[in-house]
Amino acid sequence: MNRELAAQSIGELAPKLRDKQVSPVELTQAVLANIDAYNGEINAFIRVQKEQALESARQAEQEIQSGNYRGFLHGIPMALKDILYFKDEPATMGSKIHEEFIADFDATVVSKLKLSGVTFHGKLNMHEYAWGATTTNPHYGACKNPWDLSKIPGGSSGGSGAAVAANMTIASLGTDTGGSIRIPASSCGIIGLKPTHGRISKYGCFPLSWSLDHIGPMTKTVFDAALLLEVLGGYDPKDPTSVDRPTQNYSGGLNEDVKGLVIGIEESYFFKNVDTRVNEAVQNALRQLEKLGARIEPVRIPSLAQAEFAELVTITTEASAIHHDNLVKQPEKFGEDVRFLLEVGELMSGVDYVQSQQIRRKLDLEFAAAFEKVDVLISPTLPFLSPPIGDSIVDINGQALSFLDEVIRFTGPGNLTGLPALSIPCGVRDGMPVGLQIMGPAFQEEKVLNVAYALEKLELMKGQKADLTVIR
Repeated sequence: MNRELAAQSIGELAPKLRDKQVSPVELTQAVLANIDAYNGEINAFIRVQKEQALESARQAEQEIQSGNYRGFLHGIPMALKDILYFKDEPATMGSKIHEEFIADFDATVVSKLKLSGVTFHGKLNMHEYAWGATTTNPHYGACKNPWDLSKIPGGSSGGSGAAVAANMTIASLGTDTGGSIRIPASSCGIIGLKPTHGRISKYGCFPLSWSLDHIGPMTKTVFDAALLLEVLGGYDPKDPTSVDRPTQNYSGGLNEDVKGLVIGIEESYFFKNVDTRVNEAVQNALRQLEKLGARIEPVRIPSLAQAEFAELVTITTEASAIHHDNLVKQPEKFGEDVRFLLEVGELMSGVDYVQSQQIRRKLDLEFAAAFEKVDVLISPTLPFLSPPIGDSIVDINGQALSFLDEVIRFTGPGNLTGLPALSIPCGVRDGMPVGLQIMGPAFQEEKVLNVAYALEKLELMKGQKADLTVIR
């Protein structure tokens, strides 16, 4: 068996599957072999569905052999975050309360992937109820970062980030309410795209915060993220937040030409108090884009100074409303960190919530004004390198700061505004990947993807990946 197959991207594998050079069964076996080799240490999976996956792969093989090729995702193995519903299958949400919950319908994104011929092979570990950024789950165990098993993979979609980085899935989906796609993407050295709010349906995804939640792809390449956006995007009447805006051929339109592109930099917020190693990697990426003909333009978004307040009030209040009954009736079934955050949400006032929504409106207007002058905004994804498992404090240039406050500082504004944002690795420092965030105007994911594609072509990672040979 060629386990190296599992290290390839959708873009590399799809033509081989289509042309019958690679069997879907062979590819699924390679992915499952990596799970056997690495998941015992990494703990990215809540559930591995080996026999189901092999049966699905055999069906895909028969369909392709008979000339019924469905497209780029046909026969591609994918494991998804265990917060997305599959009909007649468990969805734990990483919790004890829902450990025996069985969904009676497919999430819209699951239905679309099934129609595309994806082979599903497992449900991925996550922070309990997606309410946290470490994926240190008290019920299913801590997920570990493939780059360094002592470090967190980020969260809440930590299992997705770790599984993609360790070649235990070809691609995955995450959910993002304060950064939960982009944070693990940055921490694990992969691509994580949070599309515009309303671009991808959330029907069949257990909510954390109705007005902040997003679903998006987590992949090995920008092409793969663009491809999944094409498949998953589109209006869904079952989701009241879905927006009827046409999608594009994002993967076919990728263009690495950034000549004349105007990149906005908001230094007073997005480059304030950043680990020097992270800053150096991001600044290097910006210099490389300038060499390709892009122009850097400073911008000011004054209401960003209040963004953390607005994000935390909105997410804690809405999450506590969702979990209120269980918090009252069975608080002992929540992990300590999640229970604490839900209790904090119960203390927020109506005044706090209304003020936070007013800040969101100001941010919408200020970001819109900024995008009249620039094409995209670039920043670090995280202001620090991935910290050790269990640490509640992060060190930024010798300053001890709260992990919870710092971890969503740069990602949260994308949720408050609903604007598309992508994290792409832009280098490695002290053995850990550094993520760069690209934000764009609403429903203009193509701009974000094209800048990411140009950065990917620069090969800033220089082939560096998680060293899986040290995992036993």
